[in-house]
Amino acid sequence: MKKIVECVPNFSEGRDRKVIDAITAEIEKGGEVKLLDVDPGEATNRTVVTFVGEPDAVVEAALRGMKKAAELIDMSKHHGAHPRMGATDVCPIIPVSGITLEECAEIARNLAKRASEELNIPCYCYEAAAFTPERKNLAVCREGEYEGLAERMGNPEKGPDFGNRPFDDEVAKTGCTAVGARDFLIAVNFNLNTTSTRRANAIAFDVREKGRPMREGGKPNGKPMKDENGETIMIPGTLKSTKAIGWFIDEYGIAQVSMNITDMGVTPLHNAFDEVCRAAAARGIRVTGTEIVGLVPKRALLEAGKHYLRLQQRSLGLPEEEIIRIAVKSMGLDELKPFLPEEKIIEYMLEAGNDSKKLVDMTCKEFADETASESPAPGGGSISAYMGALAAALGSMVANLSAHKAGWDDRWEEFSDVAVKGRELQDQLIHLVDKDTEAFNKIMAVFAMPKKTPEEKAARAIAMEEATLYATQVPLRTMKVSFETFDILEKMAEKGNPASVSDAGVGALAARAAVLGAWLNVRINAAGLKDREVAEKILSEALVIADKAKEAEEKIISIVNKVIDR
Repeated sequence: MKKIVECVPNFSEGRDRKVIDAITAEIEKGGEVKLLDVDPGEATNRTVVTFVGEPDAVVEAALRGMKKAAELIDMSKHHGAHPRMGATDVCPIIPVSGITLEECAEIARNLAKRASEELNIPCYCYEAAAFTPERKNLAVCREGEYEGLAERMGNPEKGPDFGNRPFDDEVAKTGCTAVGARDFLIAVNFNLNTTSTRRANAIAFDVREKGRPMREGGKPNGKPMKDENGETIMIPGTLKSTKAIGWFIDEYGIAQVSMNITDMGVTPLHNAFDEVCRAAAARGIRVTGTEIVGLVPKRALLEAGKHYLRLQQRSLGLPEEEIIRIAVKSMGLDELKPFLPEEKIIEYMLEAGNDSKKLVDMTCKEFADETASESPAPGGGSISAYMGALAAALGSMVANLSAHKAGWDDRWEEFSDVAVKGRELQDQLIHLVDKDTEAFNKIMAVFAMPKKTPEEKAARAIAMEEATLYATQVPLRTMKVSFETFDILEKMAEKGNPASVSDAGVGALAARAAVLGAWLNVRINAAGLKDREVAEKILSEALVIADKAKEAEEKIISIVNKVIDR
């Protein structure tokens, strides 16, 4: 899975559009990240920018934005309503997909270090990237704001984590930046069948982590109770890592519970929805739908869709699009307006911005036509990977049909597990369809390298060996993953819906073709390797898989024939 992170730098300029545009232009330079949102505020004199991409590209884009902000913004002349201490005030790194919060914390620390060394901008590290527990709190890092930097800079205890030095003219202009890592914040509104803001607030207080004040006598109008330090005693709500209030929306004519989920690992979106539904029902109110504000990571909706499929005792091994559709319908995400995944899901927006068309994005006819054309790619390697994907898909299909078979309700989870495994294998093999063509293109690129001088010839020879090894390893990977499909196909031939046993048999034939086809590609590419020890090791491994594939296919076809001939 590709690693995707989000970055949300806040720049201390919200009034001069030329400055804002210059900063965002630097961020977008090169086209390796996707700019999702630019939100300037005149009163705060602050602009919140949101962009996403792969980690390395995001770090470079953030550094470019910070550099341009340092050039164009003079903090000694800055005034605004929002707390701030730098031209780039905060710069959090947020996991979206394929990456953990801990990994993002390391990325953030590296970004802070580079900003101090390459741009001479002092940086604090906060939240998950903090070096001390106290500095997890952004307010601690920003204590005294810009005006307090002269006293804090150079102080070993209060100064920044990177670039700590006495306050000088350069710091006076750029200020300091807080670089951090936090989980993705989901902003979501739950629609209610009431116009009462008071009722909506009551539901919000029931569920939000902070809860509501404890009142004397337990009466709603009782005086809030205080502890020995004079602080209001709170009754916690039921959902950790959430903030919520109730309000009335004139545009829709309804009240809503407006919530920020600050850590969806602690409180997933679907848990928040179910709990708000419960709290609303306890007060005689229904949640009629949900509105996601801004964007959402794909995993939030996939987790939700699988949650509701489990409640229905249905297989989870469905296509991604169908799981997301279940999430949308279950939580009423399309009640107020159409929910368009390609415009609301971060990963889909990134894919939409990629102009290069993959083989797997083609229709069946386009793929066949492209294969039949004069172009040498896609060739047998890509076709083998696709055959493997079809084998896995057939295994999942039989499992899904079996999970939904009348009278087999108590076995739905058994078949769901098989379908999920098949789906995972299918996704891996679909990825290998383009990887095989990519491997061929790497070899073609080597032929274009210069070879006039001894140095150029040596470099070309090394590049050719590396490209040939890669072109050998890709079909070997196709063999290994395709071979794994035999396990699910055998289970479905033996235990699946008998009416679909022929589909399991076709899957076994496709899996055999995938393994043996990829084996041919391993052999022809390994022949070009200069390192014969490596080549022979790969060939030996591939031969074992090929022989086992023949045996596995024969066994499954035998099972299929027995079921059909009963």
